[in-house]
Amino acid sequence: MDYVLYQNSIIPKDQLKIEMEDRGYMFGDGIYEVVRVYNGVPFTMQEHLERFEQSAAALDMSVPYHTAKITELIQSLIQKNNMNSGIVYFQLTRGIQPRNHLYSREIEPVLSGFSKPLETNIEWQQNGIDTWMTKDIRWLRCDIKTINLLGNIMVKREASDQDCHEALQHRDGIVTEGSSSNLFLVKENVIFTHPATNLILNGITRRVVLRLADEIGALLKEKQFTLEDLKQADEVFITSTTMEITPVRSIKGDITTSFDIGPWTKKLQEAFTNYRNKQQ
Repeated sequence: MDYVLYQNSIIPKDQLKIEMEDRGYMFGDGIYEVVRVYNGVPFTMQEHLERFEQSAAALDMSVPYHTAKITELIQSLIQKNNMNSGIVYFQLTRGIQPRNHLYSREIEPVLSGFSKPLETNIEWQQNGIDTWMTKDIRWLRCDIKTINLLGNIMVKREASDQDCHEALQHRDGIVTEGSSSNLFLVKENVIFTHPATNLILNGITRRVVLRLADEIGALLKEKQFTLEDLKQADEVFITSTTMEITPVRSIKGDITTSFDIGPWTKKLQEAFTNYRNKQQ
């Protein structure tokens, strides 16, 4: 039997009921996090919870439970589902009220979540992925991890239709990030990634990579770069909770180019694996 998280309880999935007038269902009015689980242990849990609270504050939402309680619930969910390797998804919607663009501050937010088995894609990490470059059509608060992801899912579908694993995005020639990942390039032994502004989501794996790059002696700059800069890069990789550090072997679409899987990508992959293993 599968179990899910609803409010402050772990319940059988077949007992879960979604209210039609939940603002998350009607407006995408909510936030979420995805936490990776290795050997039954949630990875970088504190960082995810901190961002969860930041997203809630940015949307004028209140989180109804302390982080310690949410952590306890997620650990119970992992144990109930007997999951060793996978992800936990949890979200908070503003709550339930008759449909109205104007939200009430008096309604109770709704916390829910589920777990799903997932293994690291070794083939992608070793051989890289193909990507599709397209225009960034999202709103201007990409730093908030909202459940309203229409811009992201449309370009992800576009990429898949071109036999690519991920969509990369740009605003008027300035490269931002992937549809569900952050993007890095390496040029002449310097690693570049877009600054953590409102135009990208400051990914948790991205933050880990920034720390690891410093530890292994890499020169990393949070600086905007262009499509032409990307085209001339020595190596390119993406980061995310589910894909960890994955090399990019080709880009199609608004630019066309290919890359070797370079030494800095491999060094960071090794450093990430070591860091991850120490946290378990």
